[in-house]
Amino acid sequence: MSGPIRLEPPDGREDTLMLRLARESTMTLRLPGRRAARWGKDAAIDRLAAQLAEQIGPAVHAYEVAAVLESEGLTAQQIADEYGHGNLFSLAEDLYTRVPRSFPEPAAAADPWKPDPVRCGLRGALFALPGLAYPLTARLWQSDRAILALVVAGLVSWAWGQGLGHRAYLRMASGRAEAARTLRAGAPLGALLAFGTGLAIVGPSPAAFFVAGQSCYLAAAGILLVLARERLLLGALTPLMAGAAALPFQEPGVPLRIGISVLTLALVVAAVVHCLRGTLKLPAAAAPVTPRLVASLPYGLFGLAAGVLVAFAGQRHPLAVIALTLSMGPAEWLLYRYRGLSVAALRATATPAAFRWRSAAVFGGCLFVYLLPLFPAALLTGAQPAPLLALAALLWTALLLQAFGIAWLPAGVSLAAAAGVASASFLAPVPGALTEYLCCTAAALVLMGSTLHLLGRPTAHS
Repeated sequence: MSGPIRLEPPDGREDTLMLRLARESTMTLRLPGRRAARWGKDAAIDRLAAQLAEQIGPAVHAYEVAAVLESEGLTAQQIADEYGHGNLFSLAEDLYTRVPRSFPEPAAAADPWKPDPVRCGLRGALFALPGLAYPLTARLWQSDRAILALVVAGLVSWAWGQGLGHRAYLRMASGRAEAARTLRAGAPLGALLAFGTGLAIVGPSPAAFFVAGQSCYLAAAGILLVLARERLLLGALTPLMAGAAALPFQEPGVPLRIGISVLTLALVVAAVVHCLRGTLKLPAAAAPVTPRLVASLPYGLFGLAAGVLVAFAGQRHPLAVIALTLSMGPAEWLLYRYRGLSVAALRATATPAAFRWRSAAVFGGCLFVYLLPLFPAALLTGAQPAPLLALAALLWTALLLQAFGIAWLPAGVSLAAAAGVASASFLAPVPGALTEYLCCTAAALVLMGSTLHLLGRPTAHS
């Protein structure tokens, strides 16, 4: 030996390395006949397995692989000649063992409860904008008896509207035309009932006209909101917004104050007539569902209780109540978010206990997000934050339970809180903040505990 043997070629191109890189064809020539043929068929099966790996990997049985091969158009002759198997199922078994199992996660499903933030925000504004009519017309009717008549008529309209809205939504399951018929029949009755209640308080006087206008507006606006015509209602309120915006700068005079209010009401009623006329032309349901009237009763009672609580809160801090009214838009958005996040939690958890914990976190997070902006709003309006936050928590939690069809519980608890605040008014002209805080806090805690118990079950969201 003249020197040491090189362990590797200097540039990777010597014959010693080329011998190692034998191609499939040269290997096939070297191997004996049967072994070469078997090796070639194995290589063909490996290539087929690599080609169909994405379809074979998720299979839970070889029969699924056979279906894939059949869809690829493999013939019996091709299976025998190219892959060395006697039939389709034998090749499928071979491929099933060669490809490791892989079960990719399914694509994320769309959120069925995805809310529309613009629509929710618009609805919150529409709940507060009609209040602009009161500073515009207050000097024409302002008296203690007139204020009482407007408040009582408003409570009746609110309660009636809540019950009628629920019934219309139930009828909408049969079609929009059925819901429109329910609204066309129920809204005028509610307006007459509210006006009659207010008239009994104020008697025949100029204030009675404003009670009538308020009752007609609330009935008409309820129709447009149920039929999701928020933009149409916003357009009809344009004269009122323009008139109220001009008040700080110029005195419009009595005729213009009355004219703006009458024009706004006329536009709202015209919008209702237009909307109902178009909706009633839709095809009627073949077998309409007629729910029982008692099913909507708890929603009306809750509307009455909520109206009483808000009215007493507004006696001391009307600006804080305006902030609470505006928050109804974000509140509706958060109701949708709660349902969407609960469905996501249902998909992400494997045990009832895990879902209950995640559901509690979702509920607490949504409630916290709703209450957070109301804290500075209370400070800015000069109100004590605790009573306002307790009332807001009570209202939002009650609305959440109602969204799941649980109506009697929030109605009863809210009525009890309203009765407590109203009873305290007999001892003092205006109930103190402590009374409202205690009543609303107790009711909110009851509803929160009920929500964690009732909605913490997976079956409530299935």
